[in-house]
Amino acid sequence: MENNRWGRRIRAFRKLKAIKQLDFAKEIGMSTSVLGQIERGTRVPTKEQLNTMASVLHIQVEELMGEMNTKGKEEN
Repeated sequence: MENNRWGRRIRAFRKLKAIKQLDFAKEIGMSTSVLGQIERGTRVPTKEQLNTMASVLHIQVEELMGEMNTKGKEEN
């Protein structure tokens, strides 16, 4: 998955849940700097980080991936 798409989806779910970046970073155990890099797509989250983020957001990791069609493109 494209790095910035991960970041956009993480940021979108965080904002949907009305969680500030600082609060989310503390909750998932990372610095706001690292979280910002992930949300901007300049850093790839680890599988463990994705699992933690999904858990805190009360969603499945698959929801962070988005719906994929058979050609591998995100459907909206």
